[in-house]
Amino acid sequence: MLRAGVLTISDTRTEETDRGGHMVKDRLTKAGHQVEHYSIVKDETDTIQAEMDWLTKQSHFDLIITTGGTGIARRDVTLEAVEPFYEKTIDGFGELFRYMSYEYDVGTKAMLSRASAGTCGEKVIFALPGSVKAVELAMDRLIIPEASHLHHELTK
Repeated sequence: MLRAGVLTISDTRTEETDRGGHMVKDRLTKAGHQVEHYSIVKDETDTIQAEMDWLTKQSHFDLIITTGGTGIARRDVTLEAVEPFYEKTIDGFGELFRYMSYEYDVGTKAMLSRASAGTCGEKVIFALPGSVKAVELAMDRLIIPEASHLHHELTK
């Protein structure tokens, strides 16, 4: 069982309308993991970094998953805020996610996604798009099948 923090990044989502964040929580719980923290923050670099700073300093989290703000719009600053916390990047996650998005869902629009993953100490961090379909793809096809293995590799 992994312990997770889930962070939705959005200027418009509320706890009631955050379908992507709830999907992350539901998928983790159904896979036997525990969601120990959930929050929604505005798509602002300082706000995201403050939350990420707190999450990465909590020793009990094994996994941090963000949703939202990974596109190329002016307000999409998730990667600029989150990637400084990566000690190592997991390039294969973003590559596979975009490939699978291209093949199964959005075609060439997949190139607009900047979804990424990295490690911070013994934590794995995933930065996902806010789209419910994107969250479903990432959770079901990539994150849930590999999360425990990734954590094992970090802690061996």
